[in-house]
Amino acid sequence: MIAGIDWGVIILYFIVIFVFAWWITVREQRDRKSADYFLASKNVGWFVIGASLFASNIGAEHIIGLAGSGARGDMPAAQFEILASLVLIVLGWLFVPFYLKSGVFTMPEFLERRYSAGARTYLSIVSILAYVLTKISLTIFAGALVFEVLGIPFWTGALIVVIATGIYTVLGGLKAVLYTDMVQLFILLGGMFLVTFFGLQSIGGWDGMVQAVHVTAETQEKGGAAFFNLWRPSSDTAYPWTGMMFGAPILGIWYWCTDQFIVQRVLSARDVSNGRRGALFAGYLKQLPLFIFVIPGVLAFGLAGSGLLTLDLVNPDKALPIMINDLLPAGIKGLVLAGLLAALMSSLSSAFNSCSTLFTIDFYKKYKPSASERELVWMGQLVTIVLVIISLAYIPLMRVMTESGGIITYMQSVQAYISPPIAAAFLLGLFFHRINARGALWALWTGFILGVIRLLLEFQVNNGTIPYGEYWIIDLFVGINFLHFALYLFIICGLILFIASRTAPAPTVEKLKGVTYSKSVENFFEVNRRDILLTIGLIVIVLFIWFAFSPVILA
Repeated sequence: MIAGIDWGVIILYFIVIFVFAWWITVREQRDRKSADYFLASKNVGWFVIGASLFASNIGAEHIIGLAGSGARGDMPAAQFEILASLVLIVLGWLFVPFYLKSGVFTMPEFLERRYSAGARTYLSIVSILAYVLTKISLTIFAGALVFEVLGIPFWTGALIVVIATGIYTVLGGLKAVLYTDMVQLFILLGGMFLVTFFGLQSIGGWDGMVQAVHVTAETQEKGGAAFFNLWRPSSDTAYPWTGMMFGAPILGIWYWCTDQFIVQRVLSARDVSNGRRGALFAGYLKQLPLFIFVIPGVLAFGLAGSGLLTLDLVNPDKALPIMINDLLPAGIKGLVLAGLLAALMSSLSSAFNSCSTLFTIDFYKKYKPSASERELVWMGQLVTIVLVIISLAYIPLMRVMTESGGIITYMQSVQAYISPPIAAAFLLGLFFHRINARGALWALWTGFILGVIRLLLEFQVNNGTIPYGEYWIIDLFVGINFLHFALYLFIICGLILFIASRTAPAPTVEKLKGVTYSKSVENFFEVNRRDILLTIGLIVIVLFIWFAFSPVILA
């Protein structure tokens, strides 16, 4: 259980975060404009951007889910984190120059400039729904599970963290979110390294962990090598290497390059170089989850098999919080718990701010063009408060929906079914000038309908409402691995994008200016040697990790 000194550390953490957020922004609140609130005055450096990208991405659902995957022997789940590094290179080199030079506030706004108002409305609606149904609710739910393991009632933990996060997000806007993300990043990383350190000490170091995992795996009728292998055959039903290499990047393009939740950080950059370098810095940080989340899960599996940890090996999603509770000394436990709070609050604050930006800029400002700068900021604050209430009300249903498949499976599946049409519209739209608004709308809505059909059928089959194996059309939709489905859906949407575009006139040169790639744009990429070296270094690290955790080494 949590000692008094641990509570002291947690309370001190909250005080520091609130004071820091106030110091950054509240002093300037009276004369603040919407660009200050939503995009931090567009004057943020690469270090803060990169730290915020990583901290905003890593939420409690990642910490619990990835550690649980490690304890199950599902190390390939870490590929989503590793592949994110390569997608962040795409963000920095390909998308950042377009976004910053266009001067947009939101991703739907960029889609409107490239296509039409209808495309903008589609992305705004889908994005807000996705935030409420996945990012916000899942983060609150996973965080509350952490507190439940540590002896804090589920709803008490959920209410405290959500309300606290909502307060400093409302007060500070994106600038408070960015800079508190930077502080919380160090707390999170320090806490996770401490968990790994104490766990390895308990089991006899790395070699002791490997030995314990192999012994425990034999008792569970599993292969011990699976706990250290990032690769699985293409026939694997969960994590086929073909799905990882060709399907997962589509989810990554949508999340890292087109999602308001993430891209809003690079939109706040003072220039293209800082935006790109921030994306590359985040790419380096994305190598860490394998070592600070997945490996501790593997470690928990070995500790449980050795009798040093009480863990349900059938459903080990609580591996990390149990390690914190059982292994860490008083005081240190409070610090690590503060790190979990950091991850939770960081993801929530980012989602709150991004949702309020989408609603305020893409709906309220269009409905009321005469709204003052102060009124736009006030509306953004009000939307954040409403999101807090809606998300808390949705949690009971979320608890029911995640009981069968788990947090990570639910989150990845939903993203696989909504991301392909959006990724196709953004990525192909940058390079192919002939693509137009009609093609975009046909591709977006066709992809949305197919994705919803897959999601609904999967839910019905898993619950036994519809039998699997009796109807070929159902087997076709549900039987495909979700990553393979994402790849096929991307191809279908891309074909529709090209074919439907041919039924309408091509966009004018003026319409495409600043939103499509053109060699005539002077100094478009602003290439410098340091960014090139950072990119090469990141690719080398990814290749090394792939090789180190592969069947070649394990053999």
